[in-house]
Amino acid sequence: MSVLIERDAYIAMVGKDVGVSPWHVMDQKRIDAFAAATEDFQFIHVDPARAAATPFGSTIAHGFLTMSMLSVFSYEALPQLADVAMGVNYGTDKIRFVSPVKAGSRIRGRFTLTEATLRKPKELFTRTAVSVEIEGESKPALVADWLGLVYFN
Repeated sequence: MSVLIERDAYIAMVGKDVGVSPWHVMDQKRIDAFAAATEDFQFIHVDPARAAATPFGSTIAHGFLTMSMLSVFSYEALPQLADVAMGVNYGTDKIRFVSPVKAGSRIRGRFTLTEATLRKPKELFTRTAVSVEIEGESKPALVADWLGLVYFN
């Protein structure tokens, strides 16, 4: 995202939606590449014929693949903070895989800043509620309470 904001303006956004990413296609090529990278070849991810016979009706993305998309979603959706030296993924307090992402689906991230606390003069702790939406579905693919640290120059 190209919006550049100051630290205090970002802190003032606590409790507000701070961004929604564009849609991304979760195609079989991406699922297969993730399976190869992680050596997770469970048939529901990589075998369309067998997966068609499951309650999902098709192959589905790995939950961890869907979660890994949070990085690109955040780059596209969140405001860019001014004077940042680096940002660090600090983990999650909660993550739930709510609905399967079928191959060919489009997904996007929606972010709400729930906490932004200066722990040191140049260190900001953030907590962001994020959901990964599936186009045309009422329930999200996942919900997470994502933690981050931002270090300023």
